[in-house]
Amino acid sequence: MTELEFLKMVRNNEQTNDNPPLDRWRVDEVLEPDRNLWGLPEIAQVAGVSVDTVRRWYQKTDAPISKPGGRYFSTRAALKSWLCAR
Repeated sequence: MTELEFLKMVRNNEQTNDNPPLDRWRVDEVLEPDRNLWGLPEIAQVAGVSVDTVRRWYQKTDAPISKPGGRYFSTRAALKSWLCAR
């Protein structure tokens, strides 16, 4: 298959495919739903909020965030489930 044929095939597939392209966030969701999140910055990034908000959630809500050994911890699946239930 020539490069031109390959490019035409990809272009045709993009035009007929109704699914959005996979980006980094969707790939993570599919491949690592139970990934451990360590530290405020990582938890905040997954939740789409600030580090201060995650700290406030830990102190004042029932968010699935713990602090074993002095370091904030959650799992991606538990955090996403909690966010959806709010």
